[in-house]
Parts: sequence; C-alpha cells; structure tokens
Amino acid sequence: MIPISAEKIHQTVEEIYRTESRRVLATLIRLLHDFELAEEALHDAFIAAVEQWQQKGIPDNPRAWLVSAGRFKAIDKIRRRARFDASLQALAHELDEAVSDEIEGGELEDDRLRLIFTCCHPALASDAQIALTLREVCGLTTEEIGRAFLASPATLAQRIVRAKSKIRDAKIPYQVPEPDELPERLDAVLQVIYLVFNEGYYASSGESLMRPDVSGEAIRLGRLLMELLPEPEVLGLLALMLLAESRRAARATSAGELILLEHQDRSLWSRELIAEGTALVEQALASRQVGMYMAQAAISAVHARAATTDTTDWGQIVALYDLLSRASPSPVIALNRAVAIAMRDGPEAGLALVDQILQHGELLNYQLAHAARADFCRRLGRKEEALAAYRKALALAQQEPERRFLEKRIAELS
Repeated sequence: MIPISAEKIHQTVEEIYRTESRRVLATLIRLLHDFELAEEALHDAFIAAVEQWQQKGIPDNPRAWLVSAGRFKAIDKIRRRARFDASLQALAHELDEAVSDEIEGGELEDDRLRLIFTCCHPALASDAQIALTLREVCGLTTEEIGRAFLASPATLAQRIVRAKSKIRDAKIPYQVPEPDELPERLDAVLQVIYLVFNEGYYASSGESLMRPDVSGEAIRLGRLLMELLPEPEVLGLLALMLLAESRRAARATSAGELILLEHQDRSLWSRELIAEGTALVEQALASRQVGMYMAQAAISAVHARAATTDTTDWGQIVALYDLLSRASPSPVIALNRAVAIAMRDGPEAGLALVDQILQHGELLNYQLAHAARADFCRRLGRKEEALAAYRKALALAQQEPERRFLEKRIAELS
C-alpha cells in the first residue's frame, strides 16, 4: 500500500464513492440481508476509509476492502444491539461465520444484477419497483425521484420503506432467478427500466418535454443489465433507448417548444448513439427471437436511417408494427401502427383505424389518440372534426409543451 496525503485521500474516497458505492451497497445487501443495515454499513465503511487509508495507504482492491469493512461494522453494530435483544446474537454469529473469500471473488460483479431483480420483484407494486430501483441501484435521492415523477419526497420515502419491509418480511431472496424463472422475472426488470426511460424521454406532465437525467439513468441501467445479462430483449431495450435518445437535441426548440418528428433537424441527431443503437439491433435480431423491445428498436432504426420523413421506409415500419402487434398486442401499439399506415397509405386509412381503436374505449382518455385523430382530420380538410379532436386532446394533456402545441393547432384552425 502507498501512503498518500489527506487531501488526495478525500478526493480518492469521493471518486470511489461516485463510481463504486452502489456496487458495494449491492454486495452488503446480499451479505447482511437488510437494506437499512447495509446502507448504514456502507457509510461506516467510507468513514473508515477516510480514517485508515491515510495511515495505511489505499488498498489494492478498494471495493473489496469497503465491503469487508462495512460487513464488520455491521456485525459490531448487531453485537452491541444483541445485548438488549438475544435474537440478534445468532445473526451476529451467522454473519461472522460467513466465508470471507466470497468478498474477494467474482460474486461482487453479480450483486448489482441480484439487486435489480430484488427491487423489481413481482411481489412489489410497479410504483414501488421504480422508486426502489432508482433509490438503491441508481443512488438517486427521494427528492430527485420526486421531481422526476411528481411525487412528494415523503410519499416516496414511505413507498420505499414499505417495499423494503415487504422484501424483508416475505423473505424475498437476493438472487438472480433460476433459468426457468428468468423470462417472467426479466420482463418485470425491463418494464421498470422502460417506464423510467419513457418518463425521462416524454415526461407525463410538468413544464418540460424531457427529463434527461431520468432517461440517462434508464440508459445506465440498460447498459448495466446488458453487461451482466446480454439477453436479446435486453439488447433490444438498450438499442431502443439509445435510438430514441439520439433525437433529444432536435425534439424541442431552445424555448422548450415541441417539434414533431417530421419537422426535426436531423443533423442534430446523435450519430454516435444511432451507430451504437443500430449495431445492437442487428446483434439482437441475429438471435432470431423477436420481442417487444427488439421490434420497437428495429422501428427506431428505420427512422434513424432515413434522411427525411418522406424517404422513410414506411412499408417496413408497418411490417415491423405488424410483427410487434403479434408479439405484444396493445391499444397503444395499434395506435402507432395506425399512424405508420397513415404515412404509407394516407390520412384517411389512418383515421379509419384510429376510429376503430377509439370505439373499443381503451384509449378514450389517452390524449395522443385524440391528437392523432385531429391531425388526420386536419390533413383531410375536415376542420370541425379536427378542432373537436384537438380540444379533447388538450383537455387530457398534462404537459405544458404539449398543451402549447395543441393550443397553437387550435388557433391555426380557428
């Protein structure tokens, strides 16, 4: 070990905290089987690092050192509490007897994956899965999560505490599911990451169209999941997020006003993200397993390859939506397919499909369905129908840039 100055120690510890703290926490949760105890142990370990590394130097494997230090700090804490609670004596002994070699081994790399699956366990409600994943895997504060999902920090804190309690009381294991359980469990993880990304890419409400910090966290989670579990649908989801994110700079004006895809300046699209995303699409499609995220990523890749809206291969996009409809049927996918058909065959064909979708009733309160209908009617010169549909969409819109866009359309028609 090499001695180092106090200032350098603080800088090094801060850097390691930024890059390694969530990995250390994931391992401590597995070893201690308790979120709160692991979080206390994490902070105790970093405090010990500041105190001890100045005298003894930085260890060769700082992460393993922090895990070991945190574990021993937790054991000491449990022993002190065991004086008043005899039931804790057995736990302290069990933790003390745990094999230390695993802290040095490859299991450290798998602990983040275990933690993701634990936070996204199907026994937890969807909103709890999202909050817990962002808090424990990504390290966001309750204030940051609250700003992203328009919930108070107190509400989110309660949600996270209840989720942790359920994990503890139901004895939900900290492990990656068995191979036969993986497809079902992986779906929950992918859905959480996808929901987080969508909230960042197209905010459900508020003043801003996008929340790049939230979409960035989802992409970080997707990269982590791909690194640890390179399944085709994981590749597909990451590709989908990267290709969507590539358009971020062109999706709004400097004043924050919405710009539709057909009017975006494609020179602003990130070629780097497009290249990475399309490469992942090709890799995923090579598996010949078609899933929901893979199909959507393939659609995004077609858009990314087109120089303009008019030169987009809408026939291929419709074919991919047909595939997606079979793989994962939903009213929203049907709506997106209707928009693609309108681009291929004209607004009248799209309008007929949207009217059928609205008649089924599932998207009656979905503002994008009414906005699509309004646009088709506008293009067909059916002014009064377009105005009525735009007003329905406006009544349902929660996001300010979207509301301003719809108000502008109404003003133009009026």
